[in-house]
Amino acid sequence: MDLARTEVAPRRSRKESATRMGLMALPVAFFAVFFAYPVAAIVARGLKIDGAWRFGRIGEVLAQSDIRHVLWFTTWQALASTALTLLIALPGAYVFARFDFRGKQVLRAVVTVPFVLPTVVVGTAFLALVGRGGLLDQLWGVRLDTTVWAILLAHVFLNYAVVVRTVGGLWSQLDPRQEEAARMLGASRFAAWRRVTLPALSPAVAAAALMVFLFTFTSFGVVQILGGPTFSTLEVEIYRQTSEIFDLATAAVLTIVQFVAVGAILAVHAWTVRRRETALRLVAPEVTVRRPRGAGQWALLGGVLTSILVLLVLPLGVLVQRSLDAPGGYGFAYYKALTSADSGIFLVAPIAAIGNSLECALAATAIAVVIGGLAAAALTRRTGRLVRGFDALLMLPLGVSAVTVGFGFLIALDEPPLDLRSSWILVPLAQALVGVPFVVRTMLPVLRAVDGRLREAAAVLGASPWRVWREVDLPLVRRALLIAAGFAFAVSLGEFGATVFIARPDNPTLPVAVARLLGRAGDLNYGQAMALSTILMVVCAVALLLLERIRTDRTGEF
Repeated sequence: MDLARTEVAPRRSRKESATRMGLMALPVAFFAVFFAYPVAAIVARGLKIDGAWRFGRIGEVLAQSDIRHVLWFTTWQALASTALTLLIALPGAYVFARFDFRGKQVLRAVVTVPFVLPTVVVGTAFLALVGRGGLLDQLWGVRLDTTVWAILLAHVFLNYAVVVRTVGGLWSQLDPRQEEAARMLGASRFAAWRRVTLPALSPAVAAAALMVFLFTFTSFGVVQILGGPTFSTLEVEIYRQTSEIFDLATAAVLTIVQFVAVGAILAVHAWTVRRRETALRLVAPEVTVRRPRGAGQWALLGGVLTSILVLLVLPLGVLVQRSLDAPGGYGFAYYKALTSADSGIFLVAPIAAIGNSLECALAATAIAVVIGGLAAAALTRRTGRLVRGFDALLMLPLGVSAVTVGFGFLIALDEPPLDLRSSWILVPLAQALVGVPFVVRTMLPVLRAVDGRLREAAAVLGASPWRVWREVDLPLVRRALLIAAGFAFAVSLGEFGATVFIARPDNPTLPVAVARLLGRAGDLNYGQAMALSTILMVVCAVALLLLERIRTDRTGEF
């Protein structure tokens, strides 16, 4: 009997390894062709001269004082943005995790809308709010557009949902009776929280902080609009060196620097995620959620709602107000102007960008769900350096310069058998690169929660790996799959950094249309940009509201 067991175990191990490698094959090929290859092509174009590599160029670029200033500001503003976001968003994470109140699902969708909005839209909204002639300037004569505060507040606006969902998702499942037991033993409320709850939350807080730092370290649209000529991040400088100065060598060096920094951040993030997956005493969220009790809890709820209203809802309201503020009075004049192609900016009417964006986002969602679903299934077997490295690879598109990826598409994918520069599929492919990490991070925790004995029983009964997935995993993760698709769709709608290079004039997406309208002078162009931004915001809000109706607090990190 023991001999039979020793023979079955290696066969099962080899079968599992073969299954995992088969699941990883398509995602690895996808990232190799549409991510690694374009990025490598840009780096090679910048550092390879007359067939010889010039790595000495790296030291020459980094020795420039203006480049060092860019590196310093990129790091400093990312640290400050992360600290400010945690300070403001952690009370919100507690409120969403522990309190039950009217309109909670709607409010959760509201705080997530900024995360999926194009950064150029966010930058423009804050410019309209805090800039010359903005709402604060009109009411109190306060302008923040010439200071770094506008950038920091815009980053809080964008990343508030990251903290609420990542930290709040775990917080809602921590058993409150552990903290209550500490208080019964004589600990004060703060001491019980510091000694019991905070250690359990620290991996989630660290993971959220790293994600916020990653997103702000690679900030593009916000800094480009609000920073002006004074402030520039690595991403903005890469764009400037690529599209304005045409210095590919400097852009390649900055891409390498950003790639190394992002790789280090993701390595630390993977470590914090593994810590968060250690054994904790978790309960169903329904057990921990209750109506606020006492003046202190109601005051906390009121403070969080006020901060959401001021920091998140007000900028969105400014978008709507500016889209309706036409020269002849409030109305839909700017929306009607979207049906005309007389501006000369596009070969089609700006309103066509809505249909183009929806088509591209749907195609990108299908690609992201297939690639991300296979990757998540492979990562369910979570042992080994190979699997951890594969997990980190999937997260790289969130931090590597989207500008580099987009420009790399134009350079690398222009010859057979991958001559795709004139193909419509190029935009969905770029959008899918950003959507895949959200699919993986949403589905992976749910897949890992599936009892492995169910898969083993099905395999023993003769089911193939595909049938095991279809009849065991899929019914249990169907809801997570829908949520992953919804997030991929919303993120694809707002992708801008790569799409700005590859979207054709006769097939613009919403973010590209907004950016090009903002780049032209005139109230009409500005009003149309605000109208398109409002439409994009509404589409994202509707998608996220639908997600909230099917979402459970256990589903994934986002």
